[in-house]
Amino acid sequence: MAPIRRLPLSGLKFSFSAGKYRSFFTVLVKIRILGYDNIIMLCFFSVKNFKGFRDTMPLNLSSSNYEFNHECVQDGIVQKALIYGYNGVGKSNFGLAIMDIIINLTDKKKDLLFTGNYRNAETGDGIVEFCYKFKFHGSEVEYQYGKTDPQPQSLVYESLSVNGECVVSYDRAQKTPLVINLQGAQTLNRDISKISISVLKYIKSNAALEPSVEADALSALFDFADRMLFFRNLDDRDYAGYSVGTDEIFTRIINNKHFADFVDFLKSAGVPSNIEPRKFGSLYKVFFSYETEKKVKNTIDFWENCSAGMRSLAVFFYWMQNDLFNGVSPSLVFIDEFDAFYDQRLSEFVIKKIKTIKGCQCILTTHDTWIMTNDLMRPDCLFLMHKDKMQAVSASTDKELRFAHNIEKMYRAGAFDG
Repeated sequence: MAPIRRLPLSGLKFSFSAGKYRSFFTVLVKIRILGYDNIIMLCFFSVKNFKGFRDTMPLNLSSSNYEFNHECVQDGIVQKALIYGYNGVGKSNFGLAIMDIIINLTDKKKDLLFTGNYRNAETGDGIVEFCYKFKFHGSEVEYQYGKTDPQPQSLVYESLSVNGECVVSYDRAQKTPLVINLQGAQTLNRDISKISISVLKYIKSNAALEPSVEADALSALFDFADRMLFFRNLDDRDYAGYSVGTDEIFTRIINNKHFADFVDFLKSAGVPSNIEPRKFGSLYKVFFSYETEKKVKNTIDFWENCSAGMRSLAVFFYWMQNDLFNGVSPSLVFIDEFDAFYDQRLSEFVIKKIKTIKGCQCILTTHDTWIMTNDLMRPDCLFLMHKDKMQAVSASTDKELRFAHNIEKMYRAGAFDG
């Protein structure tokens, strides 16, 4: 049984209205009792007309029946995924597309998502379309929307359904009026011309919803979006989601009382860990500590003297410390070029660490075929991205793949090019 992840009391939002309690509070109580595991998981995503994706680019996270590396899947859904693809195929942009939902539904950091060339340049279609499908306590939750630019004011349509039944829908282009099938939302203004934000966010902010499967699913969707995270393991620290603002890496690690964990993390990675912190005002810096033959202590700045791989490990630890040490975990993490500065040993180390994380979906992009192995992953968790499609290795061949198969060798031989 997975350990229960507990929210701090400050994370609970108590809202009451006319003797009724909002289902948003109900879901938070469920999370408090059950932990994040099995709350809501992304099982399908697609995007169309976004940046380099002229046509629909799907990601199906339904798992297959392999009898190894069970920690990579949960309840029939892929939890840990690697995406492979040639340079320029769109792996990074696909990660940004997945994160687009946070623009509509959250107040988390999203600057990285407001980039130019939002719409595909090859088509005259003015609407960028997104589709998310989730699994929530046995229910299927689908959220679709289209907009003309990143801002939520440009939303053309939205629809939310639970188990195939419409919960919320409208379409400005088709002049379809706003429909809201939620108890407690009867008095909301249905004039879509006066709503300049996502209708889902409008409902959350203005309605005291009565408990129901649909209301719980809506609240769980907001919780999922609020804890999504995208970051790059490159020299910069660009990120989107999960947090607001930017902390110094070591200041946050130390203030969260994880410095000893960071030292152990470096030790387990097999890299130098002879480090110590120093405080400068309200900030911390970390130094390598050495002792000469004459017992004289010397220190040098960690960040200025460590390798690119160690800096990348520090960035990874900075973001994943809550997950690794039972804090408030992200719901989904997309790490772009996760192993850009790693050797094969460190790549394998990070994959193994990620596989220990419960209740968090992780999607990583990579070019390293060394880790394309059943010893670490499984065929339904390895995805091959092309210009016009993306599918799991398990769906890319008619051959029945087994644990003994050398997936990397098959990939290099073109076995999955069909």
